[in-house]
Amino acid sequence: MAGVRLEGIVKAYGAVEVVHGIDLEVQEKEFVVLVGPSGCGKSTTLRMIAGLEEISAGHLTIDGRVMNRVAPKDRDVAMVFQNYALYPHLNVADNIAFGLRIRRESKERIASSVAEVAEILGLTPYLDRRPADLSGGQRQRVAMGRAIVRRPKVFLFDEPLSNLDAKLRTQMRAEIKRLHKRLGVTSIYVTHDQVEAMTLADRIVVMHDGRIEQIGAPMELFLNPANTFVASFLGSPPMNMVKARIASGDGAPSAEFNGQRLRLQPLPALGNAVGREVILGIRPEFVSIAEADQPDRVAIEVDLVETLGSEALIHASLMGQPFIIRTETVGQKRVLDGISGFTIAPHLVRVFDAKTGEALPGQELKQ
Repeated sequence: MAGVRLEGIVKAYGAVEVVHGIDLEVQEKEFVVLVGPSGCGKSTTLRMIAGLEEISAGHLTIDGRVMNRVAPKDRDVAMVFQNYALYPHLNVADNIAFGLRIRRESKERIASSVAEVAEILGLTPYLDRRPADLSGGQRQRVAMGRAIVRRPKVFLFDEPLSNLDAKLRTQMRAEIKRLHKRLGVTSIYVTHDQVEAMTLADRIVVMHDGRIEQIGAPMELFLNPANTFVASFLGSPPMNMVKARIASGDGAPSAEFNGQRLRLQPLPALGNAVGREVILGIRPEFVSIAEADQPDRVAIEVDLVETLGSEALIHASLMGQPFIIRTETVGQKRVLDGISGFTIAPHLVRVFDAKTGEALPGQELKQ
């Protein structure tokens, strides 16, 4: 087992720089997920760790050893790809054993290792089958088995579940989580799916335009996003964003927008900020449906109600922008009837600077 450290890592293709000097330390046995939209540099970063992309500047260290000029085969890492990358003419047992045969391990060692890994991944009944005879989930387990059997210091996963349907993705997420708990190997996982990131990670690294926006535990990032990008990227549905100005109030700050007001928690940064432009971040889960005569009610225009069984998504508009509320349906006939407003506790409203997008200090929530 080993930790991984990236110090000032840069990747450039000629004059075009796509990863801009990122710093990251992954602790031994930790499961870290790199998440972000397409083109943010997360897969390029993973490939630099694997040795499949050359590092333009900075230092990569694995288990205390600088790896910048070390060949991929000598880094003691194993990578699971998005497209499985299995040999179609080999059966499951031979696909799993391929890396060990390349290393000229003994037949006894190969046989025992394949049997052990197949048992861990539930592949024992399929050892004689070829990839064409397997389901997508089974093929992905074979690809994982080929990585596990080498007993590497670091596992690297490059969007391994993106080719699976929704049900299989859910199943494989649970299997990967159980596998990491059982093996305890340092793991770095790349995905664009924030649900995968939230469910799998010990820590999440949110990337955007080749830079790291925020690093932290899943719920820390969900509750306390550092800026509007992280706030709008993590969460399903994402955080609602409302443009507003700080208004004077009766002893407590408030935000004014479209002729309406929303109370805010007292923050040092809002002490003398009347007229300051801000962005209010409101999680759909933190909103309560309000009656017409309820104090501090914010009026909205409801466009659509999606009933999803035990919960519903209320699609509305506020100042011409989409605004979503997530609410329970059981015992709430009003979810399907007329809804015209909401309330939210002041401490649950996240306040961001309108110019920089950065969260104002002093409003951290505890889980």
